Amino acid sequence: MPSFTVYRGSPDGTIVRAQTTRPPLLHDQVFIRVTASGLCGTDEHFKAVDMALGHQGVGIIEETGPNVKELKKGDRVGWGYQHACCGHCEPCQTGRETYCPKRELYGEASLDQGSFASHAVWREAFVFPLPNALADEEAAPLMCAGATVFNALYTYGVKSTDCVGVLGMGGLGHLAVQYAAKMGCNVIVFSNSADKRSEAVQLGATEFITMEGKTPVSVCCPVDVLLVTTPVPPEWTLLLKALNTNTKIFPLAVSQDDFRFPQMPLNGNGITVQGSVIAARSVLKKMLAFSAQHGIKPTTMLFPMSKFGIENAMRTLGDGKMRYCGVLKAR
Repeated sequence: MPSFTVYRGSPDGTIVRAQTTRPPLLHDQVFIRVTASGLCGTDEHFKAVDMALGHQGVGIIEETGPNVKELKKGDRVGWGYQHACCGHCEPCQTGRETYCPKRELYGEASLDQGSFASHAVWREAFVFPLPNALADEEAAPLMCAGATVFNALYTYGVKSTDCVGVLGMGGLGHLAVQYAAKMGCNVIVFSNSADKRSEAVQLGATEFITMEGKTPVSVCCPVDVLLVTTPVPPEWTLLLKALNTNTKIFPLAVSQDDFRFPQMPLNGNGITVQGSVIAARSVLKKMLAFSAQHGIKPTTMLFPMSKFGIENAMRTLGDGKMRYCGVLKAR
């Protein structure tokens, strides 16, 4: 049977180039030639697992299954973190399939398929046509990083009159700045890296606060929505003065640690800590359209789609030197 290349994790964290047998296309499955893949911090969490890596994929459809309705050979598409859902439960029927009890997510299902690969097989229902305004290397990081921050802002009703705080100016953070600014919000970036100030302002930040020292920060406008895009939370005592009453806090980064927040300021100021996972399909489609309309694009560093390229990209990310999204490009 025909096969294609995937790059897998392994127990010792070594990247393994392997072959996966290409199954016959069933139902609404499509066969995609991968042209680019974003690198996400989540991929680092799975590099010690024997599974195909990568979940921010872009490619060209080469073949379609018998029940594919809309997509066709030659279409340029992307896919993200979720691959399937039951379609029948209450979350699925209300457009919240990301919370389906039978959802299939990266790292939990389809472990022989990934975006660090030459090809992949996915369901049409979870594959998305890409706007012409977005190049492959620009669209790939949006399939998870872009969708994650856009989902928090869009799904939970950010308003143009809101002041949005972005904690961390990395892969998620630099996209969050752009989305919030284009939604009409004042955007305040909180960062440990003073050298990112000019980039933050260029991307749309109203104010840039360097989180150094032990002094509580003051800001131009009280923060109504705070997107926490770093896995390590801040010293909340330094930020409390910057938060508005009824601020909504979104912890968006991947972390296995507890999320801790001082209870009395939480209660006394009506602050909400809101969980938010990946974007539902309807929201992801809106994110792509919004990105194309407003020229929102990630700042990327390119690496070859190879064992060496993946290892180099992961090392760059792990060393904190990625500016800001790593993208693997097929030759």
